Amino acid sequence: MPELSVIVHGPNTHGHLTELLDSLAARPLPDVEVIVAAVGGWAREVAEGHSPEMVVLPLPDGTSDAAARSAGAARASGRWLHFVHAKDGLPPGTPRLVAERTAELPDSVDVLLFDHVRSTWKTSGTPSGNGRLLARAGRADVALDDSPGLLRLTPLLGNRALRADFWRTHEEHLAADDESHAAYAALLDADRLACLNQAAFEDRRLRPESLPPPTPEQRYALVDRYEELLALAEHRPAAHATLYDIMVRDLLRTFAREALPEPVAREFFRRSSRAAVRWRPAHHRRPAGFEGMRRSLLEEGAYTRYRALQAANRTRRATKSAVRGRKRKLGAKLRDHRYRRALERPVDPELAVFSAYWDRGVACNPAAIAAKLAELAPHIRPVWVVSKDNVALLPPGTDHVIAGTRRYWEVLATAKYLTSNVNYPNAVVKRPEAIHLQTHHGTPLKRMGLDQMRYPAAAKGTNFGALLERVDKWDYSVSANSHSTRMWEHAYPARFTSLDYGYPRNDVFYTSDARDVRAVRDRLGIAPGRTAVLYAPTHRDYESGWTPHLDLATLADRLGENTVLLVRGHYFYGGSASPLTGLRRARRIIDVSTYDPVEELCLAADALVTDYSSIMFDYAGLDRPIVVYADDWETYATTRGVYFDLMTEAPGQVARTQEDLAEIFTSGAWRDESAAKTRAAFRRRFCDYDDGRAAERVVRRVFLGESEESLPPVIPLEDRTPAPTPEEATA
Repeated sequence: MPELSVIVHGPNTHGHLTELLDSLAARPLPDVEVIVAAVGGWAREVAEGHSPEMVVLPLPDGTSDAAARSAGAARASGRWLHFVHAKDGLPPGTPRLVAERTAELPDSVDVLLFDHVRSTWKTSGTPSGNGRLLARAGRADVALDDSPGLLRLTPLLGNRALRADFWRTHEEHLAADDESHAAYAALLDADRLACLNQAAFEDRRLRPESLPPPTPEQRYALVDRYEELLALAEHRPAAHATLYDIMVRDLLRTFAREALPEPVAREFFRRSSRAAVRWRPAHHRRPAGFEGMRRSLLEEGAYTRYRALQAANRTRRATKSAVRGRKRKLGAKLRDHRYRRALERPVDPELAVFSAYWDRGVACNPAAIAAKLAELAPHIRPVWVVSKDNVALLPPGTDHVIAGTRRYWEVLATAKYLTSNVNYPNAVVKRPEAIHLQTHHGTPLKRMGLDQMRYPAAAKGTNFGALLERVDKWDYSVSANSHSTRMWEHAYPARFTSLDYGYPRNDVFYTSDARDVRAVRDRLGIAPGRTAVLYAPTHRDYESGWTPHLDLATLADRLGENTVLLVRGHYFYGGSASPLTGLRRARRIIDVSTYDPVEELCLAADALVTDYSSIMFDYAGLDRPIVVYADDWETYATTRGVYFDLMTEAPGQVARTQEDLAEIFTSGAWRDESAAKTRAAFRRRFCDYDDGRAAERVVRRVFLGESEESLPPVIPLEDRTPAPTPEEATA
């Protein structure tokens, strides 16, 4: 019996079925069967032209989605069912993710919920926004009564898998034509639920103009469906209250946003009012403010007054928007005037502006260059650009400007040197006497610059013409390795000079001694003799927030008392609440997401676990074990685009599941001869420039104007001595 049956159903709407079946045929799995309930001739022809291992059920034109789902389920033999409409998609590798998760679940669990991405005719792979709800639920199975917030997940059958026996028992509810009704009913009928906080489904939203407009009866049916669901939830008070809030919000949103003819609008409001009163839970309290007013008028059935409130609110919003717009225009004009005046002043040859990570503060390559600049050229004054929120985090005495202020534009206009690891705003003018130094902030595994054009989920509407205008201002581009040099030239075609000197931020990996390593571990509270594993995952464009892909508590328990997990979330999620709250295992899990600099964490760690983060290239310079945890590699590679196959050119052992990862550590494979051999090959390719003197080379070449020939040559890899390991430092 296969673990999972993927049931593709429906007509070949807009020709999307081909892409869906291609993705399934490209990666057949022994524990996954594919059933295609093909509605209509076109869908049948497409399905029959794919892998013979797919089971095709031809269904006549006009077969409803509910009937197609039921036909596919009747033919399926899997323990679990995943219904995917023919218009939708599956990110590469996701059937494997779902099957592996369902294999862990007992028969007491009826529904597995997972994340998804959204696509339209003009966007692709947009995060769903469901990640935090799924993360909050964790990996333990739960009852809906204890986690009613799971009802707030987008109601799609595609973002949940159903146990086959559960489907057969409740098919009457679950086979509803309306997908959202079936999705809600699945949760209300289930005894236990489980979650997988990874995107395993692509919801393709068809262009509304391509669909027939809904009839008045179809509008009214929305109210009827909610009433049926609330009746189903009557025995579950917490779920009933949550679903009631969802219903009222959805009905009001539909009423407000849909251009309904007046008679239809009145009748829809009347039915919505009746449902809001009939199903209102005992002791239910309306929200405060404007939303509470809307709900009160709905329950009263006060159609005319509700319309008046809508009109007044639209007028208020339009007025506020107009005022804000005028203020922005006036501010922009004043800023432009001041900036233009500052550009008339001479360039200051002793002024250098630094910025890192979109004005987060003193960090990364710019910080290492600024430190070496103070040593070799103290006459050059550094000024850091920082956002208002990060001023308090600056080292004491740091001369700085807040982005957007008057002095900010003055120093940008008059500084001779502008250094950043990202880019300065488009409005910054490149003066002939000024030198712009781009340091970057990582070796590229993922596609960058113009190479993102074929990956809309990664590009996110980037204006590539404006990007090239920013790139054209670069005089120098710092490169960590020959791979980076080639990729930057391809991704950012411009006249800049590549400085093949290594990354200045990585100098510390060669200049630190045993005392430095011990000092960092002491600051982190890592006792001598304990193994510290740094877990540093990357950002994913198809996830709206960060939650670890690992069950960290379970992993910490598997690795034992002598291992400490240092967990660092990606800086893109710096403003999010930490998902690690409550995961303190007697100092065996330490949240280091806000610890800076990250290079110190690398010095403290005996090993690195990462997925696709560029930290692997930096850490490889230390010549310490690296384990790649690649549970969603196919999804990442296809959505984000990559420059090479990490699965065949990894810096160490590769784990595809958490169990693989635990076994790699408990068996000792993380630091065996095979891992060392793989790491050596990786270092030869990606550590060819870092040797501890990168910042010196940059300062002497860019700020002091020395010739290339006068700079210290890069030390050959075999002759370099990285910082001592924690074990060596405590010996």
